[in-house]
Amino acid sequence: MPAGADETMFLLMHAAGAIEKRLEDALGGVGLSLAKFGALTFLVRAGEPLSLSECAAKMTCVRSNITQLVDRLEADGLVRRVDNPSDRRGVMAAATPLGVARQAAGAKLVDEVKSQFAKTLSGVNRDELTRALTAIK
Repeated sequence: MPAGADETMFLLMHAAGAIEKRLEDALGGVGLSLAKFGALTFLVRAGEPLSLSECAAKMTCVRSNITQLVDRLEADGLVRRVDNPSDRRGVMAAATPLGVARQAAGAKLVDEVKSQFAKTLSGVNRDELTRALTAIK
């Protein structure tokens, strides 16, 4: 018997929570949270210092959250703040060498979680699943 809409919704919420927990647990092995990993990945990929405002806009969160996140990353030695050469009042964030290394270690763990996730979906029509999940907004 097909699942009802309410059951499907709760199954999706449970699945999302399970995936998030797997990622958090994996990243915890290298001292990162999902939020820290996301911000660090963004900074590493940029390859140059970015303003906190730009980070907030790109990561779709408010600037105060980015400030707190950068504070935690800086305390861990993964990010450093630098002056903005085009705005004396502005501050930029850059990944440190330790941050680059920690992000790479986290990326390997995330890839392992992705691989495990892919195995759980073997036999599932991914195109249909993707269409259904994309329709949820």
